[in-house]
Amino acid sequence: MKTCFFALASLALLAGASPAQEIRPTPEIRAVLAPTGSLRVGLYAGNPSSVVSEPVGGRATGVGYELGRELARWLEVPFEPVIRPNNGAVMEAVRLGQVDVVFTNATPARAKEIDFTQPYLEVEAGYLVAPRSALTSAADVDKTGVRVGVMDGSTSAVTLPELLTHASIVRIPSVDRVADMLARGDVDAFATNKSILFELSDTLPGSRVLAGRYGVEQLAVGIPKGRDAGLDYVRRFIAAVMSNGLVTGAVKRAGLRGTI
Repeated sequence: MKTCFFALASLALLAGASPAQEIRPTPEIRAVLAPTGSLRVGLYAGNPSSVVSEPVGGRATGVGYELGRELARWLEVPFEPVIRPNNGAVMEAVRLGQVDVVFTNATPARAKEIDFTQPYLEVEAGYLVAPRSALTSAADVDKTGVRVGVMDGSTSAVTLPELLTHASIVRIPSVDRVADMLARGDVDAFATNKSILFELSDTLPGSRVLAGRYGVEQLAVGIPKGRDAGLDYVRRFIAAVMSNGLVTGAVKRAGLRGTI
């Protein structure tokens, strides 16, 4: 029911946000969305839907990074990336007033803390398994004895305990530890959106992203509650960057895989 409700709400937002060119913000809008004078954009490392570093030169890229930088340009304020190790830490930064905007999976639980625009991207949620794993598809994972790693504070950490009735959940604090834990056999599978899984698979030769999925993440822009005056502006921004090709281009530049 929650998924259906959120999908309907998203469609309604899309219908109300027509494509637009760049819109100059009023001083009031700028003050609401960037109260410190800079746009503090919450991002989490290692995910091309958020922010990653290019292998040569270390230059930051990622869909959230590019969209945050563009929104700052629209607002005519400095772009200030606030990078954390995982999405849970980004959400905590929102609670502490350290972040003005996030680019994340728009779930009903998160909508209690932040207001979302319409989705701009959908990504499958699935599993990564180690080399020589006997698991062959997402349907094989929910078995007694199978240990499934999830990132602390992630959507998967909330949804999978309800979906998996036989497999056990292992919480992992940082994406940097996932490949080693899979290689050592500390977990049998790691669950998150496939944009992250394909990135991790590249670092662990022989590992596989399983066919099938356990869900779909709808990525949207979120702003802290109480900043309603800026929400329509951000919705119009998202309509514009979806229409003018910036989202599509950012996906390609980040090498993001697993989108629908």
